[in-house]
Amino acid sequence: MFEQGVIRPPSEASSLFVRATRNCPWNRCHMCPAFKGTKFSRRSVEEVKKDIDMMADYYSRNRDVFTSAFLQDADSLILPANELVEIITYIKKRFPGINRITTYARATSMKRKTPDDYRQLKEAGLSRIHTGMESGSLNVLKLIQKGITPEDILEGGIRVMESGISLSEYIMPGVGGKGLSREHAIETAKLLNIIKPDFIRVRTFAVHPMSPMQKMIDDGSFDPMNDEEVVKEIRMLLENLDEMPAHFRSGDFSLNLLMQVDGRLDTDKKTMINEIDKYLALTDEQKLAFSLIQRSYPGMRSVEVVLSEGVMDKMRKEIKRLEKDEGDLQGYIRMLMSYQIPQPQTDHWT
Repeated sequence: MFEQGVIRPPSEASSLFVRATRNCPWNRCHMCPAFKGTKFSRRSVEEVKKDIDMMADYYSRNRDVFTSAFLQDADSLILPANELVEIITYIKKRFPGINRITTYARATSMKRKTPDDYRQLKEAGLSRIHTGMESGSLNVLKLIQKGITPEDILEGGIRVMESGISLSEYIMPGVGGKGLSREHAIETAKLLNIIKPDFIRVRTFAVHPMSPMQKMIDDGSFDPMNDEEVVKEIRMLLENLDEMPAHFRSGDFSLNLLMQVDGRLDTDKKTMINEIDKYLALTDEQKLAFSLIQRSYPGMRSVEVVLSEGVMDKMRKEIKRLEKDEGDLQGYIRMLMSYQIPQPQTDHWT
C-alpha cells in the first residue's frame, strides 16, 4: 500500500497526498509535536513513483476528482530540484486532472534553491510552497528552537516570491509568551512587509502537555498568554502590516479565537481590525465566556453570541462550575486547545 504522512495544510484537505520524504529533517522545535520520536528519511524517486502508481490504481474509478496534489512530509523541498521535477511530472502523468501541486518547506531549504531550480519546479507544475516562519523575531525563534533565523526566512521567502510560485507564510501568535509579545508582532510584520507573501496564515500557539514549552510554563521560565492577550498581539501585527495584496487567513484554523479575522490586507485590513475591536469591547466576563465556547465548540464566527443574556446566564453557571472543578480556568482553556494540535506519533517527544 502507498504511504501517507500525518499532517497537511487545511487548504490541502482534498488534495492527493504524495509522500516524497518521511517526517521532518529538523524536528527539534519546542512547540511542534507532529514528528517527535520519528526519524527523517528521503524517499527515492522510484519509490515515490511506485506509490503514485498504486494511488492511480486505487483511485482508478474516481481519479478525476483530484485537481491538486500535496507533497509530504515537512520539507519536501530538501530534495534536489531534478528529483522533485521528476516526481511532479509523474503525478501529472498518472493524474491528468491535477493542475495544482504544493508542498511544505523550511526556510533553509527555500533559500538553498537557486533561481534556476525554482524555474524548473514552476515549469514542472509546483504551484505553492507552505512554510512555517512562526515569527520574525530572532529571540522568539531561539526560544522555540526553530533552527532558522530571520535572515533565512527573508532570503527564502524572497526567492520563492521572485520565482512566481505562490507562497504561504505561517505565523504563530502567542508563541513568544508575554515577555516577547510586542517584539514578536512587530518583527514578524517587518519581515512579511518585505517578503509580501500571497498568504499569511495564522496558527495560534497551543501547548502540548509533553512539550518543552509546558515544562517552561511549569518552571516559570515561560509566561503563557491568554486569549485576550493573543488577540491584542494579532491586532498589533495587523496594524504593522502593509496594505499589500496578501490574504490574511484566520478562518482555516480552529485554534484561532477570532476565525472571522480573515481577508485581504489591501482591501479588508480595517474590517479585520474592527472585528478584533468588537471582541476587545466585550466585558471580561463575556471574553471568558466566548473563549470557553470557542475552545469547547471550535468554529464560532461571531462574538455576538455572548451579547445574549440567555447565553451569559448559562455561561455564568458553567464558569462557576469550572472554577470549582478545575480551579485554574486559563490552564483548563490551554488543555482544551491542546486537543486540537497534532499528537506525537510515538510516546517520546525527542
